[in-house]
Amino acid sequence: MAPGRKGQVSRLDPTRAVYPHNEAVIQKRAAELMAEQLHIHLVSDATGETNHQIARACMVQFQGVRPTEHVWSLVRTSSHIDKILTAVEAFPGPVLFTLVDSALRRQLIDGCQKSKVPCVSVLDPVLDTLADYLGVESRGTPGRQHRMDAAYFSRIEAMDFTLIHDDGQLTNDLTDADIIILGVSRTSKTPTSLYLANRGYKTANIPLVPNIPLPDQLLETRNLFIVGLTNDPVRLTQVRRNRMLMLNQKEETDYIDLDKVRREVTDARRLFREHGWPVIDVTRRSIEETAAAVLQHYARFHGEEG
Repeated sequence: MAPGRKGQVSRLDPTRAVYPHNEAVIQKRAAELMAEQLHIHLVSDATGETNHQIARACMVQFQGVRPTEHVWSLVRTSSHIDKILTAVEAFPGPVLFTLVDSALRRQLIDGCQKSKVPCVSVLDPVLDTLADYLGVESRGTPGRQHRMDAAYFSRIEAMDFTLIHDDGQLTNDLTDADIIILGVSRTSKTPTSLYLANRGYKTANIPLVPNIPLPDQLLETRNLFIVGLTNDPVRLTQVRRNRMLMLNQKEETDYIDLDKVRREVTDARRLFREHGWPVIDVTRRSIEETAAAVLQHYARFHGEEG
């Protein structure tokens, strides 16, 4: 029988359902999933940030499915688990949890089994792998990553530094910056800086404005890590126009003139090239992806990569 005929799996697409003639059934089920509301319960004995990030990363892989998140944080008592299980019965859906207390874990898992809903400990595979490799058991302390230790206060210090060095506000102490970001207007300098600050990097960002010189310290001081952000001129013009509309400014200016924007981007790239500064195109990057690229260049600059 030729590949793809009724009753046989198509050899051209081994990832399809078992029988090609079930395509209509598959499409119908996909439509039902898009229409129905998916409830997902996120249970944590700390802030729940880990659960949220994992759930978000997974759910974006399912097009059309719109989950309703039920967030349960700081769960540390049996009575709290009882409330969660009551909610799971009322709004059935997958349960993702990060609990270190074995009794609470058992109570939650047993309750989910009775309600016939999946219950997943999102960190167990990683913790088990690390424990096997290191030959030691994990401490099992809730929220250890959020304790106020030296790293925590370092992040706070980085955030303070970044806020007062946003958009070229202060330039007399750029040598204190871990990272300096340059770019024309609307190239995601500020959100990228804030994301990096949350990772503990003191970040300053300076806009490139036509006919406005860069700070002398930036060009005179060696061993500064400087990175340039750029964007597609057409996309950049659209972003700027949207910004102007939000501010109820409808007049045509050089700021949103495509030819002028092209010149800005070209001049910025020339500047980056002349000084040997790495360049990151943010046109199709999220803030997280841009920050990750910045940190890759940062590691190379300090000889830490690989």
